[in-house]
Amino acid sequence: MASDTGLRVPAFTLAPAVLGVALLILPLLALLGRASWSTLWADATSEQALAALWLSLRTGVAATALCVVLGVPLALVIARSGPKIAQLLRALIAVPLVLPPMVGGVALLFLFGRTSPIGQLIDELWGITLPFSTAAVVIAQSFVALPFLVLSVEGSLRAAGTGYEQAAATLGAGRWMVLSRITLPLAAPGLVAGVILCFARAIGEFGATALFAGNAPGVTQTMPLAIYTAFNGAGAGRDTAVALSLLLLGTAVLVLLCVRAWRPGAIK
Repeated sequence: MASDTGLRVPAFTLAPAVLGVALLILPLLALLGRASWSTLWADATSEQALAALWLSLRTGVAATALCVVLGVPLALVIARSGPKIAQLLRALIAVPLVLPPMVGGVALLFLFGRTSPIGQLIDELWGITLPFSTAAVVIAQSFVALPFLVLSVEGSLRAAGTGYEQAAATLGAGRWMVLSRITLPLAAPGLVAGVILCFARAIGEFGATALFAGNAPGVTQTMPLAIYTAFNGAGAGRDTAVALSLLLLGTAVLVLLCVRAWRPGAIK
């Protein structure tokens, strides 16, 4: 029997829907139209562009690894906690999602700055000043990207349930064996999707990085910062900024395709 779901959509919703799609698609088409295709490869492989790209990739991988180390255990705690504790932890995890990145950068600066207790302790113990360093880029990226991994893994763990874990424990399996042989494999689709989204969010981070890490070429200038600098008339030319923008756009499309491949039901 043919579905009549489409007939139930009021006709007056079609125009706003088309405008919504246009709002999402037309700016991207405008970006493609602005690209200088004849010099695109040269612009994307210029010294400044490659420096920003290489820094973004290095810090993005480091931030993703840090998020995995911290986020997977946190997701497991949330998934196996009671409703009230899980709800509270989910609310805390969601704060960076709704918080303006600039505010996150200010918060990180106050937490790890030279005049803060933690910043002074790090300086005394290891002689390291975190703000305006490459490490600051990693921390800022981790701050904004961690929720994507945690929520993805936590959702996967909850969907898998605890039946297999309880059965394994009944048969005498220890906690580590249950975790490594049952829990993590069951959460693998959510973990892979979370890692992909986490990396994409990390390399696209701008606000928190700009305030906490600065914009020093080769040290803290990631691709988003290089694009911003170029469009403000400094550093690389605008054609390079467009080339880097297209590179980030391509990364976003690749991320969506990868998430769909690993979680077919996540994106329709």
